[in-house]
Amino acid sequence: MRLAKYLAEAGIASRRKAEEMIALGRVKVNGQLIQKQGVKINPEEDVVEVDDKIVRKTGSDKIYILLNKPAGYISSVHDPQGRPTVVDLIKNINTRIYPVGRLDFDTEGLLLLTNDGEFTNLMIHPRYKITKKYEAWVKGNITEEALNILRRGVILEDGITAPAGVKIVKRKKDKTLLEIKIHEGRKRQIKRMCAAVGYPVIKLKRTAFAFLNLEGLDTGEYRYLTLDEVKKLKQIALNEGVKS
Repeated sequence: MRLAKYLAEAGIASRRKAEEMIALGRVKVNGQLIQKQGVKINPEEDVVEVDDKIVRKTGSDKIYILLNKPAGYISSVHDPQGRPTVVDLIKNINTRIYPVGRLDFDTEGLLLLTNDGEFTNLMIHPRYKITKKYEAWVKGNITEEALNILRRGVILEDGITAPAGVKIVKRKKDKTLLEIKIHEGRKRQIKRMCAAVGYPVIKLKRTAFAFLNLEGLDTGEYRYLTLDEVKKLKQIALNEGVKS
């Protein structure tokens, strides 16, 4: 396996960023500094280090990917209308993976993909209360009254939403940038909440999922989660499940 691919699958960085790390002299194989691209390793035998820390993969049977989803992709494995899907962005995987939850066609940002059904359930079931953070540009100059309704809970056709964390990041003449934190996962929830208080969403991006963020990933890029990240996500969900 190529060294950059190994680093990407271990969750260190995207493959392009991994190649940059190699070029900068941050990677060793069996104690030897590697700066040449295209070097191949044996994942079962060779010891890989980044910044003098040993890199370990999550394992070959289960796959966990963090994607910076672009707008214009369906959060699905297949689309009957022939539109591109988020799975199309993931290369060189021989097993079926699927998105954990969904982001709308025109929504950008952090999306997980996996082939682990148990993990998916822990991440999306309402009882586990995984916090998701969004940046939402809304039309108009939002009022404090509307913000307070979003924070307390908004009455939608499928019931009142749970309290949300909402704050203003930036104001412009005809629009407002909000940071919104929720732990529910209803269909088009952020868009429906904002529309219900009179400030429809112009542009939406998910920036965080629990402790995960998009650091180091350009739009359309992805990386593999580390074993520690997967364990931590599961523990967060299970801890919340016990409280419920």
